[in-house]
Amino acid sequence: MTDLTPLLERAEGVVAEAAAKLVAMQTAPLRMERKDLLDIVTEADLAAEEIVVSGLRRLTPGAAFLAEERGAVVGAEGERWIIDPLDGTINYARGLPWFSVTAAYEFDGRVQLGLVHAPRAGVIARYARGQLATIDGKPARVTETRSLADAVISVCLTSHFSRDEVRRTIALIERLATTARGVRIVVSGALEMSLVASGRLDGFVSIKADVVSHAAGTELVRAGGGRVTTLAGTDSKLDDLEKLASNGFIHDELLTQLGTVTG
Repeated sequence: MTDLTPLLERAEGVVAEAAAKLVAMQTAPLRMERKDLLDIVTEADLAAEEIVVSGLRRLTPGAAFLAEERGAVVGAEGERWIIDPLDGTINYARGLPWFSVTAAYEFDGRVQLGLVHAPRAGVIARYARGQLATIDGKPARVTETRSLADAVISVCLTSHFSRDEVRRTIALIERLATTARGVRIVVSGALEMSLVASGRLDGFVSIKADVVSHAAGTELVRAGGGRVTTLAGTDSKLDDLEKLASNGFIHDELLTQLGTVTG
């Protein structure tokens, strides 16, 4: 693929339409249903997903889709969109601003385009492989924090975690609480990874990071000079559940601290 910009710009319009729909629906009463464990899905998730899938299908008629609510939709081999139409559903349903629409375009096994639009948080992130990576119009650039003692790290602790996953995450939080300057729990992975890529967070940790929420964010962090690995230290692939994203400078220290509490 050569010039990705035209597809990125058109896809950005689709994602912005879905984000506007979410904003319009957030203040109205929402129908919701239970999903796994304590997790929920709302009618806003479904409405935004319909906008994104329909819009992107018009741009790339043969592409496959992997979407948060409808799962995998078969299409052309080697070409697919990876979509979370509402990343941060519980935040959204309670009127909080920490949610986003995110989409990533994968071609021949590599993410070529990525978008994260968090309308209430005022964050728009754009990625085109080898061409651009911006957050709010500025180049992606991670922090230069060199010590975990000076770092602010977000950790995912969400409603679809099992008891064991909750236990492991609490152990991570406890360790970070005594070694990092600050720990935050936001639970909108695409937004959080965009904040790492833009230099507003120093790191992000999740032991159960689904591909639909993190495909675009992973590439943004790397394009901004950061690292994304598993907790074992290997480069995190799309389907890896573990995501440790950082500015790179504190990454080895994070691995050392967290590796002793996640076995």
